[in-house]
Amino acid sequence: VQLLASGGGLVQAGGSLRLSCAASGINFRIHTMGWYRQAPGEQRELVGNISSGGSANYADSVKGRFTISRDNARRRVYLQMNSLKPEDTAVYYCNVVRAGRPFWGQGTQVTVSS
Repeated sequence: VQLLASGGGLVQAGGSLRLSCAASGINFRIHTMGWYRQAPGEQRELVGNISSGGSANYADSVKGRFTISRDNARRRVYLQMNSLKPEDTAVYYCNVVRAGRPFWGQGTQVTVSS
């Protein structure tokens, strides 16, 4: 299983970024895909996830600002982040659980300046 996240960067508060995660080694269309983030000195936390059927759930902290989508044909999951805040600064990881085991991408850094 390989998950390659991209799209991070430096953005001013109020700006937007779109993260992408390309998956291989799994039957992508049947899996729930997740996005997590980890800020310095903090535990990794769930940002949200999207089911195989396309239903998405979000952490309260990002509801109304972030949107998760997926493209099964391209085996990609996306995280559209709008109205970014300095507290959104973190390394963002995509995730999948396969046969009871979690797999993680390498992470992509998002930095939001005030």
